[in-house]
Amino acid sequence: MYPSAPPDAYNKFSAGAPPTTPPPATYQQTMNTPRPGGGLTRWSTGLFHCTDDPGNCLITCLCPCITFGQIVDIVDRGTCPCLASGSLYALICASTAMGCLYSCIYRSKLRAQYDLEEGECPDFLVHCFCEYCALCQEYRELKNRGFDLGIGWSANTDRQRRGVTGASVMGAPAMPVGMLR
Repeated sequence: MYPSAPPDAYNKFSAGAPPTTPPPATYQQTMNTPRPGGGLTRWSTGLFHCTDDPGNCLITCLCPCITFGQIVDIVDRGTCPCLASGSLYALICASTAMGCLYSCIYRSKLRAQYDLEEGECPDFLVHCFCEYCALCQEYRELKNRGFDLGIGWSANTDRQRRGVTGASVMGAPAMPVGMLR
């Protein structure tokens, strides 16, 4: 009534080992691998992932000139100190409320340094309509690339030269491993 199936039709792997598929790429591999056709990499976090770093999110909402100054210090490789750029940003915001005109320049510089994609909107529009989110994203990008923005460019280069990777993170105290009794 039904045609009979060949003997190994029910056991596809009877002739040897099952075919292997390559393991999925890790997050770090996908971040550092250029995309086909574009050659640009993606941002390490999204524009609206501000709460991924709640401390920076709060500081940026209360006083964005601090976050902006820290970003400029790293992007300009220490040529424009944090205090100077943050003060200029605060002055522009207080006098014209157009700090986005100044800050979008540094988003473009950051993208050029690390070959980051622009996204759906140009840098100018991102900063005009989502200023605080853009600053938080830029801060997180530099932080995810190994910079400690709180210590500035020169201290980061000193740490890199000494071979120190990453800052100590405050959090819960370390617990001893193993049985305690």
